[in-house]
Amino acid sequence: MSLDDAAKTAVEQCMALRPDESCAVITDDKRWDIGKALYDAAREITDDVVIARYPVGNQHGEEPPEPVAAAMSGADVVLAPTTKSLSHTRARGEANDAGTRAATLPGITEEVMVTGLSADYETIDQQCQDVLAQVEGADQIRVTTKKGTDITFEPGDREWYDDTGLCHEPGDFTNLPAGEVFVSPENVNGRYVVDGTMRPHGLLEDGQTLEFEVEDGYVTEISDDEIRSQVETAAEEVGQDAYNLAELGIGTNVAVTELVGSVLLDEKAGGTVHIAIGDDAGIGGDTDAPLHLDGIIREPTVYADGEEVELPRS
Repeated sequence: MSLDDAAKTAVEQCMALRPDESCAVITDDKRWDIGKALYDAAREITDDVVIARYPVGNQHGEEPPEPVAAAMSGADVVLAPTTKSLSHTRARGEANDAGTRAATLPGITEEVMVTGLSADYETIDQQCQDVLAQVEGADQIRVTTKKGTDITFEPGDREWYDDTGLCHEPGDFTNLPAGEVFVSPENVNGRYVVDGTMRPHGLLEDGQTLEFEVEDGYVTEISDDEIRSQVETAAEEVGQDAYNLAELGIGTNVAVTELVGSVLLDEKAGGTVHIAIGDDAGIGGDTDAPLHLDGIIREPTVYADGEEVELPRS
């Protein structure tokens, strides 16, 4: 698969863009080639297509310039390959509220796009439904690993979501490449050990781990100086909300056979779990924070009310 092929998959299969619809491609100076490929794929379908390019943002979750936000809300379909994530922004949420179908592709590279969009997204959809059937309605989700993770999530009244990559209805939102089931839990307690991928480190070396202690829904200890510094900086702005345990996600994309160091791709790998700190307002929670830090965990065992969950495996 080439970059152009991957762009066609995104536009045609994932977004189902129609000739009578408008499309806005939102990109920045570092992702221009990917943005242009998506623009060209959309241009084959509709004449009502624009591409907006702006300088790279300072951090993930930072709001885009006002004209970009306006373009997002004014289009039927938005594709946003950007260096810094627009997933957890008010601009993206307001566009969805206006009926826009939106796909964000944060930190996307050509390698990640070609690998992640080589999947059959109808199969990913089925994998998501299989996992949802096992976890929805459970009072407790427990995750353990041989490297020391033992953490329990209480979803409470929060809704489970699936990111299948199929973004066909007004107001739909997806993250491409896609393939995960996730929830923003009401309460969390325990310890988790990241041994896969996490910013700012990327893919961790063999034997390298990052440890986190969680009590009553907040991270209380962080073993890594760089990650702790990011959270402390955010806490200067929003206080304890920066330490919010924001998300439990389960990867369902079995086309991702190995981790490559991209959170965008690696968190979707079948048979992995990811846990995030910070903002959850865009995924069913109530915490606004200027960061959302995902850590990917390899080879987890997941239990829903004591019953082991059958995870999709690559």
